[in-house]
Amino acid sequence: MSSTAIQFEGLSKRFGKVEAVKDLSFAVESGRVTGFLGPNGAGKSTTLRILLGLVHPNAGRASFDGVGYERLPHPSAHVGAVLEEASFHPGRSGRNHLRVLAAAGSHPEARVGEVLEQVGLSGAADRRVKGYSMGMRQRLAIAAALLGDPEVLILDEPTNGLDPPGIRWMRDLVRAEAGRGRAVLVSSHLLSEVAQSVDDVVVISHGVLRASGPLEGVLGGSDGPITRVRAIEEGDRLAAALRGAGHTVNAGESGALLVPGTPPEAVGRLAAGEGVALAELVAVSRSLEEVFFELTGGES
Repeated sequence: MSSTAIQFEGLSKRFGKVEAVKDLSFAVESGRVTGFLGPNGAGKSTTLRILLGLVHPNAGRASFDGVGYERLPHPSAHVGAVLEEASFHPGRSGRNHLRVLAAAGSHPEARVGEVLEQVGLSGAADRRVKGYSMGMRQRLAIAAALLGDPEVLILDEPTNGLDPPGIRWMRDLVRAEAGRGRAVLVSSHLLSEVAQSVDDVVVISHGVLRASGPLEGVLGGSDGPITRVRAIEEGDRLAAALRGAGHTVNAGESGALLVPGTPPEAVGRLAAGEGVALAELVAVSRSLEEVFFELTGGES
Protein backbone atom coordinates (compact mmCIF):
# COMPACT_ATOMS: atom_id res chain seq x y z
CA MET A 1 0.00 0.00 0.00
CA SER A 2 1.40 3.40 -0.98
CA SER A 3 1.86 6.23 1.49
CA THR A 4 2.53 9.92 1.11
CA ALA A 5 6.27 10.56 0.73
CA ILE A 6 6.24 14.21 -0.33
CA GLN A 7 3.65 16.81 0.60
CA PHE A 8 3.26 20.34 -0.79
CA GLU A 9 0.84 22.41 1.28
CA GLY A 10 -0.27 25.89 0.20
CA LEU A 11 3.16 26.63 -1.25
CA SER A 12 3.71 30.19 -2.52
CA LYS A 13 6.85 32.00 -3.64
CA ARG A 14 7.27 35.50 -4.99
CA PHE A 15 10.36 37.00 -6.63
CA GLY A 16 9.78 40.74 -6.58
CA LYS A 17 6.51 41.27 -8.44
CA VAL A 18 6.58 37.82 -10.00
CA GLU A 19 4.54 35.16 -8.21
CA ALA A 20 6.39 32.01 -9.25
CA VAL A 21 4.27 29.59 -7.22
CA LYS A 22 0.73 30.25 -5.98
CA ASP A 23 -0.92 28.25 -3.20
CA LEU A 24 0.35 24.95 -4.59
CA SER A 25 -0.79 21.73 -2.92
CA PHE A 26 -0.28 18.13 -4.03
CA ALA A 27 1.21 14.86 -2.79
CA VAL A 28 3.69 12.31 -4.15
CA GLU A 29 3.15 8.70 -3.11
CA SER A 30 5.69 5.99 -2.29
CA GLY A 31 5.88 3.15 -4.79
CA ARG A 32 4.74 5.38 -7.66
CA VAL A 33 6.33 7.51 -10.37
CA THR A 34 4.87 11.02 -10.52
CA GLY A 35 5.39 13.23 -13.57
CA PHE A 36 5.72 16.94 -12.71
CA LEU A 37 4.79 18.88 -15.84
CA GLY A 38 4.44 22.47 -16.92
CA PRO A 39 5.63 24.95 -19.56
CA ASN A 40 8.90 26.84 -19.21
CA GLY A 41 8.48 29.36 -16.41
CA ALA A 42 5.59 27.45 -14.84
CA GLY A 43 7.30 27.26 -11.44
CA LYS A 44 8.53 23.65 -11.52
CA SER A 45 12.17 24.42 -10.72
CA THR A 46 11.19 26.84 -7.97
CA THR A 47 8.93 24.19 -6.43
CA LEU A 48 11.68 21.57 -6.47
CA ARG A 49 14.24 23.98 -5.06
CA ILE A 50 11.88 24.85 -2.21
CA LEU A 51 11.43 21.14 -1.53
CA LEU A 52 15.19 20.69 -1.26
CA GLY A 53 15.67 23.69 1.02
CA LEU A 54 17.46 25.80 -1.61
CA VAL A 55 14.73 28.46 -1.73
CA HIS A 56 12.50 29.62 1.12
CA PRO A 57 8.77 29.99 0.39
CA ASN A 58 6.72 33.06 1.29
CA ALA A 59 3.91 30.79 2.47
CA GLY A 60 3.13 27.12 2.88
CA ARG A 61 5.52 24.22 3.26
CA ALA A 62 7.06 21.30 1.42
CA SER A 63 8.04 18.22 3.39
CA PHE A 64 9.08 14.59 3.29
CA ASP A 65 6.63 12.54 5.33
CA GLY A 66 5.96 15.69 7.35
CA VAL A 67 9.63 16.64 7.83
CA GLY A 68 11.32 19.55 6.03
CA TYR A 69 14.50 18.76 4.11
CA GLU A 70 16.66 20.80 6.46
CA ARG A 71 15.42 18.71 9.41
CA LEU A 72 16.08 15.30 7.87
CA PRO A 73 18.70 13.52 10.02
CA HIS A 74 20.56 12.07 7.01
CA PRO A 75 19.29 13.92 3.92
CA SER A 76 21.24 12.08 1.21
CA ALA A 77 20.09 8.73 2.58
CA HIS A 78 16.47 9.85 2.38
CA VAL A 79 16.45 11.95 -0.81
CA GLY A 80 18.43 11.65 -4.02
CA ALA A 81 18.09 14.52 -6.46
CA VAL A 82 19.27 15.63 -9.88
CA LEU A 83 18.47 19.28 -10.52
CA GLU A 84 19.34 20.89 -13.84
CA GLU A 85 22.86 20.17 -15.09
CA ALA A 86 25.08 18.75 -12.38
CA SER A 87 28.58 20.16 -11.89
CA PHE A 88 31.70 18.00 -11.76
CA HIS A 89 35.40 18.54 -11.21
CA PRO A 90 36.67 17.89 -14.77
CA GLY A 91 39.98 16.43 -13.60
CA ARG A 92 38.41 13.77 -11.39
CA SER A 93 37.37 10.37 -12.60
CA GLY A 94 33.75 9.34 -12.30
CA ARG A 95 34.71 6.90 -9.55
CA ASN A 96 36.57 9.53 -7.53
CA HIS A 97 33.72 12.01 -7.93
CA LEU A 98 31.41 9.48 -6.31
CA ARG A 99 33.97 8.58 -3.64
CA VAL A 100 34.06 12.21 -2.51
CA LEU A 101 30.26 12.33 -2.34
CA ALA A 102 30.11 9.01 -0.51
CA ALA A 103 32.54 10.26 2.12
CA ALA A 104 30.66 13.55 2.51
CA GLY A 105 27.36 11.71 2.92
CA SER A 106 28.75 8.98 5.19
CA HIS A 107 27.82 6.27 2.70
CA PRO A 108 29.77 2.99 2.41
CA GLU A 109 32.44 3.18 -0.31
CA ALA A 110 31.09 -0.10 -1.67
CA ARG A 111 28.07 1.89 -2.88
CA VAL A 112 30.32 3.63 -5.43
CA GLY A 113 30.88 0.46 -7.43
CA GLU A 114 27.23 -0.56 -7.06
CA VAL A 115 25.79 2.66 -8.47
CA LEU A 116 28.39 2.79 -11.26
CA GLU A 117 27.19 -0.65 -12.30
CA GLN A 118 23.56 0.41 -11.94
CA VAL A 119 23.92 3.38 -14.30
CA GLY A 120 26.14 1.56 -16.80
CA LEU A 121 29.36 3.48 -16.15
CA SER A 122 31.59 0.73 -14.74
CA GLY A 123 33.68 0.63 -17.92
CA ALA A 124 34.25 4.40 -17.84
CA ALA A 125 34.55 4.80 -14.07
CA ASP A 126 38.28 5.61 -14.09
CA ARG A 127 38.17 8.07 -16.99
CA ARG A 128 38.23 11.79 -16.25
CA VAL A 129 34.80 13.41 -16.30
CA LYS A 130 35.99 16.06 -18.75
CA GLY A 131 36.07 13.30 -21.37
CA TYR A 132 32.50 12.18 -20.66
CA SER A 133 29.70 12.84 -23.12
CA MET A 134 26.62 14.74 -21.97
CA GLY A 135 24.75 11.47 -21.59
CA MET A 136 27.54 9.95 -19.48
CA ARG A 137 27.54 13.02 -17.24
CA GLN A 138 23.80 12.62 -16.80
CA ARG A 139 24.28 8.99 -15.79
CA LEU A 140 26.98 10.05 -13.32
CA ALA A 141 24.61 12.62 -11.79
CA ILE A 142 21.98 9.91 -11.38
CA ALA A 143 24.59 7.62 -9.81
CA ALA A 144 25.30 10.37 -7.27
CA ALA A 145 21.60 10.64 -6.49
CA LEU A 146 21.43 6.88 -5.89
CA LEU A 147 24.48 6.71 -3.58
CA GLY A 148 22.51 6.86 -0.34
CA ASP A 149 19.94 4.27 -1.54
CA PRO A 150 17.31 6.95 -0.93
CA GLU A 151 13.61 6.51 -0.25
CA VAL A 152 12.78 9.42 -2.57
CA LEU A 153 14.20 10.26 -6.00
CA ILE A 154 13.74 13.72 -7.52
CA LEU A 155 14.83 13.95 -11.15
CA ASP A 156 14.66 17.18 -13.14
CA GLU A 157 14.86 16.46 -16.89
CA PRO A 158 16.67 13.15 -16.27
CA THR A 159 16.82 12.17 -19.97
CA ASN A 160 18.86 15.24 -21.00
CA GLY A 161 21.73 14.09 -23.21
CA LEU A 162 20.57 10.47 -23.31
CA ASP A 163 20.24 8.62 -26.61
CA PRO A 164 17.15 6.42 -27.28
CA PRO A 165 18.61 3.36 -25.50
CA GLY A 166 19.53 5.64 -22.60
CA ILE A 167 16.00 7.03 -22.44
CA ARG A 168 14.64 3.49 -22.31
CA TRP A 169 17.16 2.66 -19.57
CA MET A 170 15.95 5.69 -17.60
CA ARG A 171 12.34 4.58 -17.98
CA ASP A 172 13.26 1.13 -16.65
CA LEU A 173 15.23 2.67 -13.78
CA VAL A 174 12.42 4.87 -12.48
CA ARG A 175 9.93 2.00 -12.78
CA ALA A 176 12.32 -0.31 -10.91
CA GLU A 177 12.86 2.23 -8.13
CA ALA A 178 9.11 2.70 -7.72
CA GLY A 179 8.77 -1.08 -7.68
CA ARG A 180 11.10 -1.14 -4.68
CA GLY A 181 8.71 1.20 -2.85
CA ARG A 182 10.55 4.44 -3.61
CA ALA A 183 8.72 7.65 -4.42
CA VAL A 184 9.96 9.02 -7.75
CA LEU A 185 9.18 12.60 -8.84
CA VAL A 186 10.20 13.32 -12.44
CA SER A 187 10.07 16.71 -14.13
CA SER A 188 10.31 16.40 -17.91
CA HIS A 189 9.39 18.03 -21.22
CA LEU A 190 9.24 14.68 -23.04
CA LEU A 191 5.49 14.15 -22.77
CA SER A 192 5.43 10.95 -24.80
CA GLU A 193 8.08 9.45 -22.53
CA VAL A 194 6.30 10.63 -19.39
CA ALA A 195 3.11 8.95 -20.60
CA GLN A 196 4.97 5.61 -20.77
CA SER A 197 6.75 5.98 -17.42
CA VAL A 198 4.49 7.49 -14.78
CA ASP A 199 1.61 6.44 -12.56
CA ASP A 200 0.51 9.95 -11.58
CA VAL A 201 0.82 13.39 -13.12
CA VAL A 202 0.87 16.92 -11.73
CA VAL A 203 0.44 19.79 -14.17
CA ILE A 204 1.13 23.42 -13.25
CA SER A 205 1.06 26.65 -15.24
CA HIS A 206 1.94 30.17 -14.04
CA GLY A 207 2.65 28.63 -10.64
CA VAL A 208 -0.92 27.33 -10.28
CA LEU A 209 -1.98 23.70 -10.05
CA ARG A 210 -3.98 22.72 -13.15
CA ALA A 211 -4.38 18.97 -12.61
CA SER A 212 -3.20 16.25 -10.25
CA GLY A 213 -3.96 12.56 -9.99
CA PRO A 214 -3.51 9.16 -11.60
CA LEU A 215 -2.53 9.38 -15.28
CA GLU A 216 -5.67 7.64 -16.48
CA GLY A 217 -7.91 10.03 -14.54
CA VAL A 218 -6.16 13.13 -15.84
CA LEU A 219 -6.28 11.87 -19.42
CA GLY A 220 -9.96 11.11 -19.02
CA GLY A 221 -10.61 14.75 -18.18
CA SER A 222 -13.29 16.25 -15.97
CA ASP A 223 -16.04 14.58 -18.01
CA GLY A 224 -14.71 11.11 -17.27
CA PRO A 225 -14.28 8.39 -19.90
CA ILE A 226 -14.80 8.83 -23.62
CA THR A 227 -16.37 6.02 -25.62
CA ARG A 228 -15.83 5.55 -29.34
CA VAL A 229 -18.61 3.60 -31.01
CA ARG A 230 -19.25 2.70 -34.65
CA ALA A 231 -22.35 0.99 -35.95
CA ILE A 232 -22.24 -1.52 -38.79
CA GLU A 233 -25.26 0.34 -40.16
CA GLU A 234 -27.71 2.91 -38.80
CA GLY A 235 -25.09 5.16 -37.26
CA ASP A 236 -27.43 8.13 -37.50
CA ARG A 237 -30.15 6.28 -35.58
CA LEU A 238 -27.65 5.34 -32.88
CA ALA A 239 -26.51 8.96 -32.60
CA ALA A 240 -30.09 10.14 -32.28
CA ALA A 241 -30.82 7.54 -29.61
CA LEU A 242 -27.75 8.55 -27.63
CA ARG A 243 -28.66 12.23 -27.79
CA GLY A 244 -32.25 11.38 -26.87
CA ALA A 245 -30.93 9.67 -23.75
CA GLY A 246 -29.07 12.83 -22.77
CA HIS A 247 -25.58 11.92 -23.95
CA THR A 248 -23.25 14.25 -25.82
CA VAL A 249 -22.29 12.82 -29.21
CA ASN A 250 -19.44 14.09 -31.40
CA ALA A 251 -18.41 12.92 -34.84
CA GLY A 252 -15.22 10.85 -35.03
CA GLU A 253 -13.22 9.43 -37.90
CA SER A 254 -14.54 6.79 -40.34
CA GLY A 255 -18.12 7.15 -39.18
CA ALA A 256 -17.36 6.61 -35.49
CA LEU A 257 -19.16 8.50 -32.75
CA LEU A 258 -17.41 9.90 -29.67
CA VAL A 259 -19.49 9.91 -26.48
CA PRO A 260 -17.71 11.78 -23.64
CA GLY A 261 -18.56 11.11 -20.02
CA THR A 262 -20.13 7.72 -20.75
CA PRO A 263 -18.51 4.29 -20.29
CA PRO A 264 -18.67 1.72 -23.12
CA GLU A 265 -21.06 -0.53 -21.16
CA ALA A 266 -23.74 2.18 -21.08
CA VAL A 267 -23.37 2.87 -24.80
CA GLY A 268 -23.46 -0.85 -25.56
CA ARG A 269 -26.65 -1.34 -23.55
CA LEU A 270 -28.36 1.50 -25.36
CA ALA A 271 -27.27 0.18 -28.75
CA ALA A 272 -28.56 -3.30 -27.86
CA GLY A 273 -31.87 -1.83 -26.77
CA GLU A 274 -32.17 -0.09 -30.12
CA GLY A 275 -31.19 -3.22 -31.99
CA VAL A 276 -28.15 -1.51 -33.56
CA ALA A 277 -25.28 -3.86 -34.36
CA LEU A 278 -21.84 -2.46 -33.54
CA ALA A 279 -18.53 -2.75 -35.37
CA GLU A 280 -16.57 -0.97 -32.63
CA LEU A 281 -17.07 -0.10 -28.96
CA VAL A 282 -14.00 1.04 -26.99
CA ALA A 283 -12.96 3.43 -24.25
CA VAL A 284 -10.47 6.01 -25.46
CA SER A 285 -8.43 8.68 -23.76
CA ARG A 286 -6.76 11.80 -24.95
CA SER A 287 -3.01 11.90 -25.33
CA LEU A 288 -0.95 13.50 -22.58
CA GLU A 289 0.12 16.15 -25.08
CA GLU A 290 -3.50 17.08 -25.79
CA VAL A 291 -4.30 17.32 -22.10
CA PHE A 292 -1.13 19.28 -21.37
CA PHE A 293 -1.88 21.97 -23.96
CA GLU A 294 -5.51 22.11 -22.91
CA LEU A 295 -4.55 22.67 -19.26
CA THR A 296 -1.77 25.16 -19.95
CA GLY A 297 -3.44 27.17 -22.68
CA GLY A 298 -1.10 25.99 -25.43
CA GLU A 299 2.11 27.10 -23.69
CA SER A 300 5.29 25.08 -24.21
